[in-house]
Amino acid sequence: MADKDTLRERQRRRERPKKAPLTRQGILNAALTTLREEGLNKVTMRRIATALDTGPASIYVYFRDTEDLHVQILDALLGHVGTSPITGGTWQEQIKALLTRYRDVLFEYPEIARMALSTRLSGPNYLTLVDAALALLQEGGLPDREAAWGIDQLLLFTTAVAAEQSTRQAMPGAAEEELALAFEVAAVDAGQYPQIARLGNELLSGTGPDRFAWGLDVLLSGMRNTHRQVENPDPSTTTP
Repeated sequence: MADKDTLRERQRRRERPKKAPLTRQGILNAALTTLREEGLNKVTMRRIATALDTGPASIYVYFRDTEDLHVQILDALLGHVGTSPITGGTWQEQIKALLTRYRDVLFEYPEIARMALSTRLSGPNYLTLVDAALALLQEGGLPDREAAWGIDQLLLFTTAVAAEQSTRQAMPGAAEEELALAFEVAAVDAGQYPQIARLGNELLSGTGPDRFAWGLDVLLSGMRNTHRQVENPDPSTTTP
C-alpha cells in the first residue's frame, strides 16, 4: 500500500507543471503587481515569496531586505524617465521636463513617494536620471561644485512635492479640506495676522504644476548665483 502511495505521489509530481526559474526580474514583476493591487505595505519578502510559490530565503538571494525591494521597485518604475530623450527648449526647460517625469511617477504611487523621502535611492534607472540631470546642469554652465550639491536639492524638492500632493489628494475628503482652508484664510483676523489677510488670495493661488515649475526655477536660479564656500581652506594660502 505504501509503495502504491509513493508511486502515485511521484506521478503527481511528474504531472505538475514546472515552476519558472526564479529571477530578479520575476521577483520585481510580482512585487509591482502586488503594489498596484494591494499597496506598498503588502510588498514584503514573505508575501512575494508566497506569490511565487517559493520560500522567503529565495527572495533574500536577490534583495537585501524589504526596504531594498521597495527601492528597486521605484527604480523599475523609473525605467523611462532618464532614458527617453527630451528635445527642444532651453536646458532649464529640459531639466524641468525631466524632473516632472520623475514627479509624475511618484505622484502615481503616494506610498512610494513617502518611502523615497526617507530612503537612500539606488539602481541603474535612478542613476541614469541623476546623470541626465547633471548633464543638463553642466550644459547650463553651472560649476561642478554647485551642480553636485544642487542635484540633491532638486530631487529632494521634487520628491517632497510628489509625496505631499499625492498623499493629500488620495485622502478622503481632500476637496472639502481645500475648501475649508480657503474659508479659514478668508476669515483670518487682519489685526492679528495682517500679512496673511493681505496675501490670502496669493497664498492659495496657482495650480500644483505651476507652483512646482516656479519652485524649480527658484532652485535653478539660486544654484547659478549662490557659490559654495571653500571647505577648510589652507591658512597658508589665505590672503590677510
